[in-house]
Amino acid sequence: MDFKSSDTVPGPRAEDHLPHTATAAVKIVIVGGFGVGKTTMVGSVSEIRPLTTEETMTQAGIGVDDNYGSDTKTATTVAMDFGRISITEQLVLYLFGTPGQERFWFLWNGLFEGALGAVVLVDTRRLEVSFDVIGRLEERGVPFVVAVNDFPDGPRYPMEDLRAALDLSEEIPMMQCDARRRASSRDVLMTLMRFLHSIAMASA
Repeated sequence: MDFKSSDTVPGPRAEDHLPHTATAAVKIVIVGGFGVGKTTMVGSVSEIRPLTTEETMTQAGIGVDDNYGSDTKTATTVAMDFGRISITEQLVLYLFGTPGQERFWFLWNGLFEGALGAVVLVDTRRLEVSFDVIGRLEERGVPFVVAVNDFPDGPRYPMEDLRAALDLSEEIPMMQCDARRRASSRDVLMTLMRFLHSIAMASA
């Protein structure tokens, strides 16, 4: 198609522009198994319209993907989710949600580049899925917090029992959350930022 000089190419929406007061940006990744709520968290907390790469699930995934506990889920992230939130007038977080299905985990390598920290979302219906996720973060030396997403039909366990089951050290923050709620998701991110700040102060 040939563009005339009078043609205009639409730019970003006004609300998508980076605040002029921003002086620092931090990359955060949100990780977890399939269907734990990563796309939901990015969408609930992002101040811009989130970018998602969801595709409809097909029969090709039967026997390959473990969707136990997410039987009604019809789409899955195949590359990443992206959002942005201003923590203060100066500090902006760029949020990258990773694909949860194991066959897409090779994409994590690029998403982790330059990431300062991570949120591990956990579903108590499929706790075992989190083992490999946490192991990968530990191998890379990426600081993380653990957020137990509150699913209505998910079993409830004392936080100490979940910490023991996930073999987490006491210094790693762990909390309940509801990824559908902006305030709850923001609290998780604030906990991560405080944790990263404590690590920086300890090594100073």
